[in-house]
Amino acid sequence: MTTFLTALSGIAWTVVYVAAIRIGFTQRTYALPVAALALNLAWESIYSVWGLATEPGLQASVNLAWLLADLLIVATFVRYGRSEFPGPLPRSWFVAGCIGLFAAAYAVQWAFVVEFGYAQAARYTAFLQNLLMSGLFIAMFLARRGPRGQSMTIAVAKCIGTAAPTIVFGIGEHSAFVLTLGLLCLVLDVGYIGLLAWSRRRPGALVTGARRP
Repeated sequence: MTTFLTALSGIAWTVVYVAAIRIGFTQRTYALPVAALALNLAWESIYSVWGLATEPGLQASVNLAWLLADLLIVATFVRYGRSEFPGPLPRSWFVAGCIGLFAAAYAVQWAFVVEFGYAQAARYTAFLQNLLMSGLFIAMFLARRGPRGQSMTIAVAKCIGTAAPTIVFGIGEHSAFVLTLGLLCLVLDVGYIGLLAWSRRRPGALVTGARRP
């Protein structure tokens, strides 16, 4: 069962990343919240290297695949992200902000490794940044006043990709921390799916509402 759920999570998150890459380049935007994307890139680069060096197996291979996909998603942010900011943003500010954000993400991930060791840090940070991503997807929907640069495929696959390891670690290994964060992710993910479904039934509702006095 653990192998099945690990594989399911890997497949689901791969679907998220492939969909995000496709949407990013076709809609000329980025499809994952950038703060969560920075943490994901740091997480996957650190733990894919650690996993392949210490215990090569399914999860290490999955982490490496996610890392390669994340690099393409980062490319969409670097290429199109500056246009998402209100008003003209100098390129030098955007570049400096990107460097600072991704450097901070690596610093946070490494601080967890130093404090808890690789195995526990990988688990704690994975669920913490997953919860952050769940909230930021909702914030992205509201900031963009609709589903531009987003999709139901990403929302559902993200929900499945989080629920599977929640069962493995939260229920199977009796981790109250993982179970709590996993359930919070589930609530936010279902809420985000609901927002996307609502926007399908009422396309343009938020944009129209923004023009009312």
